[in-house]
Amino acid sequence: MSTVSMRPCGDFRTSYAQDRTIFETRFTLFLVIGTIVLLCLAPFVLDAYFLTLGIQVAYLGIAALGLNILVGFTGQISLGHGAFFGFGAFASAWLHNSFGIPVFFCIPLAGYMTMVVGMIFGSPAARIKGLYLAVATLAAQFILEDFFARADWFTGGSYGAAAPPVAIFGYELTGDQSFWYVALFALVTMYLWGTNLMRTRDGRAFIAVRDHYLSAEIMGINLTKYRLLSFGVSSFYAGIGGALYGHYLGFVSAEGFTILMSIQFLAMIIIGGLGSVKGALMGTIFMVMLPEVLEGIVGLLSATGWGSSTAFTDGLAYMKEMSIGLVIILFLIFEPEGLAHRWHQIKAYWKFYPFSY
Repeated sequence: MSTVSMRPCGDFRTSYAQDRTIFETRFTLFLVIGTIVLLCLAPFVLDAYFLTLGIQVAYLGIAALGLNILVGFTGQISLGHGAFFGFGAFASAWLHNSFGIPVFFCIPLAGYMTMVVGMIFGSPAARIKGLYLAVATLAAQFILEDFFARADWFTGGSYGAAAPPVAIFGYELTGDQSFWYVALFALVTMYLWGTNLMRTRDGRAFIAVRDHYLSAEIMGINLTKYRLLSFGVSSFYAGIGGALYGHYLGFVSAEGFTILMSIQFLAMIIIGGLGSVKGALMGTIFMVMLPEVLEGIVGLLSATGWGSSTAFTDGLAYMKEMSIGLVIILFLIFEPEGLAHRWHQIKAYWKFYPFSY
C-alpha cells in the first residue's frame, strides 16, 4: 500500500540555505498560511472572551520572545523585563499625548525608545554575567518602577496615562474584533522577524556567545557588542508588546509592571522552552490559559460542600500566584527543555510513521 509522510525519510538538504530554511516542507508553509487565514476569520466566529485571550497571547508573546532571545539564545539573564514592557506602554502613550504622533507610528517608536533604555541598563553585561547580571537587571526593575511613580511628565504619576486606540485612515480600532487584527499583524511580523534574526550572522553570534563565550571571542565575535545588542533586541520586543498592551486597554498605570510580571515572563520562556521561537509562543499560551483553567476548577470545587467553606475561599486569592511557582518547579523537574522540546519529540516519533491514504 502506498504511503505519504509529512516529511520524507532521510535528510536530503545539500546547501546551507536548505538547512536554515524557516519551513522544512511545503506542507508546513501551507499549514502556517492556513492557520493565519483562519485566525483572520476568528472575530466572525469567536466571542469577546476568546478574542481577549488571543490578544493577550499576542502582546505577551511578543515580549516573551524578546526575553527568550536574551535568555534562551544569548545566555544572558534579565529580571526586569516587566519594567521594560511597562516603559514601552508609557512611551507610546507619551509620544501620542505630547507630540500628537499617530498611534500607528508611536508603537514602533516606543519599541526603539525601550531598546535604548534596555541597552543602557544592559551595559553591565559587558563586564558581568550570571548572578551578578541578574542582580543588575533586578535593580533596573526597581529603578524603572520608581521612575514610573515619580515622572509625572512621562507616566502621569499615580494618575496614570491615557493611551488612545490605534487609528488607521481615521478609523479607530477600539473593540476586540478590530484590535484583533492589529495584534495578529504585530504577532506575525515580530515572530517572522525573530525567526529570521536567528538565521543571520547576528543570530548565530548570539548562540555562540551562549554556548561558549571564550570560543566565540577566539572566532572574532565581539562579546560586548552582541551582549548589548541582545539586550537591545529584547527590550525592543518588550516595548512593542507593552505599547500594544497600553493601547488595547486605553489606559496605562504603573501598578501593573512589578517584579511579578518579570517572573511571569521568565515562566513563559521556561515552560515554552529556552532557545526556541515557537517555545516562547507556546509558553505564553500556557500561562494565559493557566488562570482560566484554575478559575474553572475553582468554580467546580466551589459547587461542592467543602469547596464553599471559609478556609477554602480564603485561599483562592493565593492559588494563582502559587500555581505559577508550582508550574515552573514541575517543568524544571519533569520537562526542563519545555513544551517546544516535547513537540519536537512528538514530531520525531510521527516522522517515520506511515500515513496511509
